[in-house]
Amino acid sequence: MTVALVTGGGGGLGSAIARRLARAGMRVAVADRDTASGTAVADEVGGLFVPLDVTRPEDNRAAVDATLAAYGRVDVAVLNAAVAGRCGLHDFTAERYRETMAVDLDGVVYGLDACLPALRARGGSIVVVSSVAGLTASPDIFYAAAKHALIGLVRSAAMLLAADGVRVNALCPGLTDTPIIAPFRHALADAGLPIAAPDEMAEAVEHILADGRTGQAWVAQAGQAAAPVAYPVVTLAGLGGSPA
Repeated sequence: MTVALVTGGGGGLGSAIARRLARAGMRVAVADRDTASGTAVADEVGGLFVPLDVTRPEDNRAAVDATLAAYGRVDVAVLNAAVAGRCGLHDFTAERYRETMAVDLDGVVYGLDACLPALRARGGSIVVVSSVAGLTASPDIFYAAAKHALIGLVRSAAMLLAADGVRVNALCPGLTDTPIIAPFRHALADAGLPIAAPDEMAEAVEHILADGRTGQAWVAQAGQAAAPVAYPVVTLAGLGGSPA
């Protein structure tokens, strides 16, 4: 039995990932702050719903503990929960900036910290959902900043956790039909930009888990198979090269 914990699993990309992993035979803990949607997805996949506000370290630890209590193990963690940027440079407030970072960056850090003991015990795998906005410029400036940070986190954590047998990778979806793009979906479609179905990204997660590599940022876009970014190797004095 393989057990997966999916944050933000009650809707959008997270629910597609939960369904995909369940179809692959995994037991899935669906973690979400929306009890109704999270419970519905968990019931659909025959899994476990765990309440989770990713901005609270104690909630992340409780979600892992609940998964361990139900299934006895955690083999896979998909740290997916995210929100669109709450402000930009022209309407900046510290409060709205922190709302963005609290979910999109801090929530992943807390999830990583919470799940590591269980994953170290079994040599598990972490998939952090970043974005193509983490690889290029974006008008959603603080969302992009958080997603860039996640890729740095993944590549560095992979180097540090390799000896523990824990793999860490990032998925960088292109435009995907989820609630984050709902306010401007029609404009994107009218501009002829390809929009992926959530299950395409869920398939990419399954591919990453099966691949065996670590420290990669995988780009997946509509109609295209996921592929890792080719980063240059930059040697830092005393640290060695990048794992990618």
